[in-house]
Amino acid sequence: MTDTTPTLWSGPFAGPSEFSQLLRDALARAAEEGWLNMVWSDADFNDWPLREKEVVESLHAWSRKGGRLTMLARSYDGVLRNQPRFVQWRGLWDHLIECRVCKHLDVSEFPSALWTPAWAMRRLDVTRSAGVAGAEPQRRVLLREELEECRRQSSPGFPATILGL
Repeated sequence: MTDTTPTLWSGPFAGPSEFSQLLRDALARAAEEGWLNMVWSDADFNDWPLREKEVVESLHAWSRKGGRLTMLARSYDGVLRNQPRFVQWRGLWDHLIECRVCKHLDVSEFPSALWTPAWAMRRLDVTRSAGVAGAEPQRRVLLREELEECRRQSSPGFPATILGL
C-alpha cells in the first residue's frame, strides 16, 4: 500500500497555479491527518480553488473528523457568487465553521494565509500569488498572532443560511 498523501511544500512559492496546488495539497493533508484546527484568511477568497470538486471532497473528508475552521475575510460576496460547491459544503457543516468579517483592514493589508498548528502558508504578494510556506514554529506563531488579532476585531459574517420573509 502506498501513501498518496501529498507532501506539504516548505519554502517560497510563486504564481496562481502553485498557490492553488498548495491549497489542494494542504486540504488533502488536513483530511488525511484529521487536522483539528485551521484558519483561512483572505480579503475575498476569489482566487482560492474552493469551487473545485477535489477541494470540496477533501473538505468533506476533513469535516467528518470533527475539525474546526475559522475564516477571516473583508467580504464573502465573491465566495457566494463564484464558489457554489464551497457555499453548499459550508451550509452542511456550519457547526464546524466560524466565518468572520474584518472591516478594519484595507484589502491591500489583509493577510492571505492558511494556518494550522503544524503548518502555515502565507501569500506575501497577492497579485502575483507569491509567498512562503512551511512548518517552522516561528512562522506559525507569528501568523497565528496576526490572524488572532484580526479575529478579535471582526464580526460574524457569511451565514450558512439566509432567512427572510
